[in-house]
Amino acid sequence: MTLRGPFCQHCGEPGTHPAHQKALELDPPRYCEQCRRRMVVQVHPTGWSARCVEHGTVTG
Repeated sequence: MTLRGPFCQHCGEPGTHPAHQKALELDPPRYCEQCRRRMVVQVHPTGWSARCVEHGTVTG
């Protein structure tokens, strides 16, 4: 997963963090990379989905 927005998807802080990018290989994102809002995350047997009220759903 690559970060496209100004915020870290793991902690919500500005910028990219190498340790958090590694964690996102195993865990779904918790924060929207575009607006820093906390996302609603659902983990399924075949993957996950994370929904931002402003920017929609990301799946993996």
